[in-house]
Order: sequence, then structure tokens, then C-alpha cells
Amino acid sequence: MPIAVDIDVMLAKRKMSVGELADRVGITPANLAVLKNGRAKAVRFTTLAALCEVLECQPGDLLRWETEDAAAEDARPTSST
Repeated sequence: MPIAVDIDVMLAKRKMSVGELADRVGITPANLAVLKNGRAKAVRFTTLAALCEVLECQPGDLLRWETEDAAAEDARPTSST
């Protein structure tokens, strides 16, 4: 998918755990993991707004667009040789 999710980057910058973020946003850790790992098909604006409020950031800090080629390269398994 050409939309990359950078929640883990913001979590690291804020020194916050996934569990703490989920609790403060009001979603389950499992649902946050789905969003964080890029497996979500959609995100509600209310959830995005809550994430931005808690992490003190802008939506663009959490989501970015990538070309299809870059997204395919990121999904490709790396070789161990």
C-alpha cells in the first residue's frame, strides 16, 4: 500500500509505549498494532485526531505517501547472503 504509517517513529520520539498510547487514545492495543503495522484499510478522523493530540504532532507526522515501487521494495524480503 502506498500509504506508510510512522506511528512507531512518533512513539520512539515521545518515549511512549504502544499500550500507553492505546490507553490514552481510547482504542485497543490490538487495533493500534493493526494501524501501526500498516495493515489497516482505513482510519477514522476522530482516531487520527486523538493520536495527533496525544503524540502532539500533525497527521503528516504519522502518515506519508510512497510510490508503489518504494512500497513494493519495502515489502520484499531481504536476502541474508
